Amino acid sequence: MDVTTILILLLAGSLATYFSGDKWASKVALIFSLGALAATLNLLSVYCNGGNISFISAWIDIPKVALAFKADGLSMAMVLLTTALTPLIIFSSFGNSFNNSKNFYSLVLFMAFAMTGTFLAADGLLYYIFWELALIPIYFIALIWGHGDAEKRKKAVLKFFIYTLGGSLFMLVAFAYLYSKADSFLLEDLYKLDLSATEQCYIFFAFFLAYAIKIPIIPFHTWQAKVYQKAPTVGTMLLSGIMLKMGLYSVIRWQLPIAPDAARTYMPLLIGLSIAGVIYGSIVALRQKDLKKLLAYSSLAHVGLIAAGCYTLTLDGLSGAVSQMIAHGFVIVGLFLAAEIIYRRYQTGTIDEMGGIRTQTPKFSSMFMILVLASVALPGTFNFVGEFTVLYSLSQINIWFVIFGGTTIILGGYYMLKMFQNTMLGETNAKVFADVTPNEAITLILIIAFLLFFGLYPKPIVDLVTPSLNEILSNINR
Repeated sequence: MDVTTILILLLAGSLATYFSGDKWASKVALIFSLGALAATLNLLSVYCNGGNISFISAWIDIPKVALAFKADGLSMAMVLLTTALTPLIIFSSFGNSFNNSKNFYSLVLFMAFAMTGTFLAADGLLYYIFWELALIPIYFIALIWGHGDAEKRKKAVLKFFIYTLGGSLFMLVAFAYLYSKADSFLLEDLYKLDLSATEQCYIFFAFFLAYAIKIPIIPFHTWQAKVYQKAPTVGTMLLSGIMLKMGLYSVIRWQLPIAPDAARTYMPLLIGLSIAGVIYGSIVALRQKDLKKLLAYSSLAHVGLIAAGCYTLTLDGLSGAVSQMIAHGFVIVGLFLAAEIIYRRYQTGTIDEMGGIRTQTPKFSSMFMILVLASVALPGTFNFVGEFTVLYSLSQINIWFVIFGGTTIILGGYYMLKMFQNTMLGETNAKVFADVTPNEAITLILIIAFLLFFGLYPKPIVDLVTPSLNEILSNINR
């Protein structure tokens, strides 16, 4: 048994969901997503006990392309994030009704398949194929099942597609050049290349364009807020919870070790750009009147800090970034679910039309409050672990980085608590707010339990990823 089992389950689940019909699609998708999670946990246990769960096989002779899937602590952590969030996202959607639900849930599982393949691929061309495959389902999910005016939605989704595809083409050119030097796409062979400073510079920024758009890092972020707002909440969860992590993961796995000299040369610029995103995202979030757009800019601020941690080129920075990736994935899915719960009852995302919800449903408001506190990295939550470690790594580079990067704590606390006040507190709303349903409550409780457990005991995740990060750092510092 190896990691291909997870990919097979997700792909088979996508097909089975499509052929199950609209009535059973959501349930079949949930069963296969839970099967993928079970397989991931089983393989993770084998890996932690010293077993080899990687897979490599020849695929194409000319050019030399291998079906190579690398399973180490870093990739398994990201696969676990994907396979844990996917059933939660599917289960949370049971309160919605989708036309052609077999198509919808089939696309969700296919997207999970593509994202998992991206995290596992150890061959450059195979990685690129999975990277592009992940774009197709989210394009149709946002376009067909999205919210708001159809024409505006089409423009937002098309802009996202063109931006992402355009950036990826630069990465493809970089892989073609690397193949001409190594006669191989295998990750380990690309790590061994001795590229000149000029070559590294071109390769580094070709990768950067693809990753900066996907993450996103300013000024490549302009697609994000509208797509997050227009997409159905399931699509927004997939984008913010998992898909943007593809870019951050790829910075660590591909960009930094292949062009380490360029990474060291441009470190201050890239950290500065990432921190600028933290400040910009926080300030713009302060002015938002739509709940989903506020959460979108909040996400922009948080991933800016994660990107800054990646570019420190230190173990603390990389470890903190990975921890924050996982924590952010869970908390942002929880927050978007909370926004969806409000939308299901009030049919609005406008913050000014909310308020007074706590008096009608204290259970929901309490869970929402915990997610808000986790988002602002309250000690005791997993977000605090990652954010503190990243800030500590920035202090090792330059004290000004941590001073400006730390504004995420102050600004984030202000706009998130202000948002909570405006949505939950105040006089009882004239509109009736029904209490959370069992599936809504279960999803929120599971997310909160994860954030609190690993906030108090982060050791399993830190221990899982540290050996892989040390290996990557040894390639960066070679």
